Amino acid sequence: MNGDTESPHGELFIQTAAMPADTNANGDIFGGWLLSQMDIAGGIAARNYSAGRTVTIAIESMTFRKPVKVGDVVSCYAALERVGNTSMTWRIEAWSLRSASFVREKVTEGVFTYVAIGADGKPRQISQETQDK
Repeated sequence: MNGDTESPHGELFIQTAAMPADTNANGDIFGGWLLSQMDIAGGIAARNYSAGRTVTIAIESMTFRKPVKVGDVVSCYAALERVGNTSMTWRIEAWSLRSASFVREKVTEGVFTYVAIGADGKPRQISQETQDK
């Protein structure tokens, strides 16, 4: 079932259950926990795309649309928006499958930028072969 008329954009990179330890004083899941799940998904996407190590350098925007509840299954999708010489920008969406109703809703979206780095920790070029994938 889907509570939103839209569907997730991008590829699924992480899926996890929201647990009681992740709640704030109101009983909802911390926004920071959700942001970290999105960053993990984006980091996996960026690593896969650039064929190596990456680091997060910016979160350009973040919109929290609906709360996440304990027991919801959170899925994070990433879609590539831009590629530079060493950086990639990804639009990341978090969707929640509600534990009580099994309705799927978009709960958060953001734009994250990652830089490909080498073993020395310095930016490295993203190869043309990788960009042509």
